[in-house]
Amino acid sequence: MTSHASAPSRPAPEGKIPLVLVRAMFALVLAVLAIVTYARLTDVPLSATPPEGAVVAQREMILTTRDLSGAVMVLNTDGSVLADLSPEEGGFVAGIARVIERERIKARVDLQGPVQVLRRDTGRLSIYDPSTGWSADLMGFGADNARAFARLLAN
Repeated sequence: MTSHASAPSRPAPEGKIPLVLVRAMFALVLAVLAIVTYARLTDVPLSATPPEGAVVAQREMILTTRDLSGAVMVLNTDGSVLADLSPEEGGFVAGIARVIERERIKARVDLQGPVQVLRRDTGRLSIYDPSTGWSADLMGFGADNARAFARLLAN
């Protein structure tokens, strides 16, 4: 009978994470940081952005929230009411309006300027704030949320 002089593997004490997993997590974090640092320093172009496409439909509108309930009023640029959405109907639209308001406060621009909702030939919807340069691809928030802005674009 032969015996090997290898160290017996022992499980980690109860409630402790095995040391090999902790080292693997740190190695993963360091690898990600190295990749991101390389990409930022060498100006590697963004590759995971949605396709742009040509604008096939566009509408300017003003989003105004009354409170944090989720209710929002959507106005045409002439001030006429396009939609008056209750908290049940306008939760996502109100959330986007609050993001735009925050970006405008940071940029110190007029809070009541219009935004543009754009439909592209790729079928994607996006919202763009010309006063701050902020934009978002609405498809990234899910079909139901994108549909809320699609209805506003169609009105």
